[in-house]
Amino acid sequence: MTGFPLWIHKILAWSVHLFTATGAIWGFLALRAIYDHEWKMAILWMAAAMVVDGLDGMLARRFEVKTYAPGIDGALLDNIVDYLNYTFVPAFFLVEAELLPASWAVPAALSILLTSAYQFSQVDAKTDATQEYFFKGFPDYWNILVIYMLVLGLNPWINLLIILICDVLIFIPIKYVYPSRTVRLKRLTLVLSFLYGIIGLIGIWLYPNIPMWLVYLSLLYVVYYFGVSLWPRRPAMAA
Repeated sequence: MTGFPLWIHKILAWSVHLFTATGAIWGFLALRAIYDHEWKMAILWMAAAMVVDGLDGMLARRFEVKTYAPGIDGALLDNIVDYLNYTFVPAFFLVEAELLPASWAVPAALSILLTSAYQFSQVDAKTDATQEYFFKGFPDYWNILVIYMLVLGLNPWINLLIILICDVLIFIPIKYVYPSRTVRLKRLTLVLSFLYGIIGLIGIWLYPNIPMWLVYLSLLYVVYYFGVSLWPRRPAMAA
């Protein structure tokens, strides 16, 4: 952005940090809704947090927050909010919604908190441009996972197995697509991610009477995501 006074640049940059911080509000509201077993509202607040997370990075680059609001570590703020929304909230959801065998619910939720703490604190959890922007290890999509578990009504033991597998995948350095920054098939991935979000909003609107064909349609994006992530890529360019 050029042609604007410095104070305008600073306001816009600080507004992006404020926008990121609102994710904590949506996480808190999701926790309240989960505690009250209001699943539709819980999913709605979880979705609001995901929208914020999907947009704040692009806004931060657009309004040059590192230049005009350098007093705040945007990456650290983002990680704090993301740990709340992608880990703590879904862990609580798992227990309160009784999605796991009763005797395993709390231990499984605690396992998510511990393994995700490792994931979020890795210095190379997100690769840079030389490696096409990927997440290293399972990228803590616990919130999306628990929503599918609720909607699909899977057997609690199957849910537990999925949780344990994802716990392990956090430590395996497979690279998963970073949808908003991916280099490979960027335009297609962004379009499909947008459509996936629209399908999700329709599903929230219809919950608990979501037609299963809509759920299965959304799963096509999940298949695409893992397919693109696991597709062999070129070796990283030398620094």
